[in-house]
Amino acid sequence: MRVNKLTIAALAVVAGLSLTACQTDDEAAAVDRSTPSTSSTTGAGSDASAQGAAKDPAGDSPDQGRSATDTCRTDELDVKAQDTTIDGDETNSVAVTFTNGGGRDCSLSGFAGVDLKTNAGTVSAERSGKPAPATVLKDGESVSFFISYPANDTGGSGIRVTGLVVTPPDETKSVTLDWPGAASLPVTDGSGTPVQVGPIGSAGQGG
Repeated sequence: MRVNKLTIAALAVVAGLSLTACQTDDEAAAVDRSTPSTSSTTGAGSDASAQGAAKDPAGDSPDQGRSATDTCRTDELDVKAQDTTIDGDETNSVAVTFTNGGGRDCSLSGFAGVDLKTNAGTVSAERSGKPAPATVLKDGESVSFFISYPANDTGGSGIRVTGLVVTPPDETKSVTLDWPGAASLPVTDGSGTPVQVGPIGSAGQGG
């Protein structure tokens, strides 16, 4: 009888331990199901931050709506020329001024095309110096460049200048102006044009 009591008591202890183990596993599983995954929550927050950084406060991407300033068109520019020769200068000069009247910002850079109309035909100016950086003109602002040419000191009649044709940079439409400089150019030996044109901005910029 003593052996049977010990056996029954041992079986009761084993059964109790098994029941406790089952309850512990069930509770752990319940905890796993009710607690969100930490790595999953963190990943979603990172994605949201990345999407927010790609937009500005207005909800647009940083570069949206931005564009480079367009080139000034001939029809938007008021073009004038004036004699700027100073006594004692080695060469004569004329300044041509572009004034932006297009109602928008536009840019000019490099060289304008310059042709002198003469009684002997057209004389095209050669470029001198290096191209200038782009100049952005707000509506109403101006920029100028020089035309230089030799004085006619030969004592003869030379080549009579009858007009000035100016073509803004990157344009094909020209503007014809009265020539404000000396009435004539010296006759050349045919080795090249005596007229040179400076880059945009070479005669200063005004408002």
